[in-house]
Amino acid sequence: MGVKVEVFRMILYLTFPVAMFWISNQAEWFENDVIQRKRELWPPDKRQELEEFKERIRKQREERLLRAAQRNS
Repeated sequence: MGVKVEVFRMILYLTFPVAMFWISNQAEWFENDVIQRKRELWPPDKRQELEEFKERIRKQREERLLRAAQRNS
């Protein structure tokens, strides 16, 4: 009985990660579910606002670094 349980556990330990890897790498599933969910959470108009915010933050950071570099020169 003990050997059968160990064989079952070993099969389970090996097949579960392989099955999860195979399922998660299905392109159709990814396109249908994940991309659709992403579009629901972040519609294109919100993405544009996010990109503008990132650009503003990047410019502020560059200006701060430039001022610090000029002070240190």
